[in-house]
Order: sequence, then structure tokens, then C-alpha cells
Amino acid sequence: MKKTAKFTNKAYRLLGDSTPLSYMLPTRHTKRFPILHFDEETGVNRELRYSPNQKSIYVDEQDANVILEAIIFEDGLLQVRKNNQILQQFLEKHPLNGKMFEVIDNERDASEDVEILNQEVDALVEARSLSVEQLVEVGRVLFGNVSKKSTAEIRRDVLVFARNEPAEFLNIISDPQLKFTAQVQSFFDNGLIVKRGKDIYFNTKSNKKRMVVIPAGEDEVYIVSSYLQSEEGEQAFKLLEKSLKN
Repeated sequence: MKKTAKFTNKAYRLLGDSTPLSYMLPTRHTKRFPILHFDEETGVNRELRYSPNQKSIYVDEQDANVILEAIIFEDGLLQVRKNNQILQQFLEKHPLNGKMFEVIDNERDASEDVEILNQEVDALVEARSLSVEQLVEVGRVLFGNVSKKSTAEIRRDVLVFARNEPAEFLNIISDPQLKFTAQVQSFFDNGLIVKRGKDIYFNTKSNKKRMVVIPAGEDEVYIVSSYLQSEEGEQAFKLLEKSLKN
């Protein structure tokens, strides 16, 4: 079994997509930026302060000969040698740890990457195994009207979506409402129901009445699906299904 060194060099990185070229981390407690650590044993918030010539990061354990030193991230990174345990301890307890910066953990990062890659593989395998009928259903849910696209085009688009959004794709194909949602989309695609402003209307030979009103911010397919699965809309769904077959 590989032994974990007690003291190791550590690297830290700023969080966020766009990190500044350099960033100076607050190193002492102020009213403007409190640097406190809650002591679980005493139930007290203790002030933190980084001083390389002290043996503790807690102000109440430091002597009067405090030397302050800046902590600066360069190009979004900070390297801390194993012989600077005070700085490592200070960064671990710092209130911005996990918010503004984090310690680089290669094993954790690799595990997260593997999880993402496995999800991508799972999504692509599922997308590739879809039958033509399933492919069209998924295509309708993802992209709306796909009636003018060839099977190859739909499969390509579904595969690309599965690769780029694997979690969402896997959720969609595992949704028990997928088939019904695709059916509702086909009603729209074939003009059996139409949207006029916020209103959805029937558009069959025998029925031109308003079906439902779409609330602001809601998805029309979801609202129509909910209505057609209700007791009130059950008969309407059967008539729409019959019209689609005709």
C-alpha cells in the first residue's frame, strides 16, 4: 500500500472560468473582510492571521513579533512548499477556500474526469443503440420538428447532443414521459394543434377551439402534455391521435 507523506508540497488554484493574472489573498482579520475560523471544541470564532515567523495561524496564539507577508496567486496559481506548514494550514482554514480558490488534487480531478468521460460514453452508447422510431421520438423532444430531416441527420444531431450534454441526454431517454412528449410534438409538427400568441388551439377538421393558455415562462409541449394526460384532455388526445393516423 502506498504511504501518504505527512508533509507534502501543495498547489492551489483560483476558481472560476476567468481568473485574474494575479490575486492577493486577504491575510489578516479586518472589519471589511473578517477572517475567522469556528472552533468546534470551544464554540468560538477565532481570528486567523498569516505570519511566516509564527507557529500558529490563530491570533490568540501568536506573540508580539508578528511579521506579515502577502499571499499572491500568479497566473491563477500558488505553490506552497512542504516546509511552509503555517501557510498550508492558513489556506486550509481560510473562509475563501472552496469559494475563491482550492487545493489542486490530481487524484480527485482524475476521478471527476473519469466520471464525466464515462457519462459521455454511456450517452453515446445509448444514442447509437436507438431504433429509428426511438430516434425520431428523441429528436422531436430535443429539436422539435424533425420531419424534414433524414434519419442520418437526426442520428448525427442526437449523437452530437449526447456527446455535448450527456447528463441531460440520459435524463431525457430515461424519462417515462418521453414517448408521450414526442407524440405531442408530432401533433404540433403536423399542424393538428397550433400556437397563437400564448394560446394553444386545436386545428383539426372538426375542432378549432382553444385548448389551453401557456403561462409565461412555461414550455408549451409540457403544458399541452399535462392537459392531454388529464381527465379533461383524455378524449382530446384520442381524437388527435386518430387524426394523426388519418
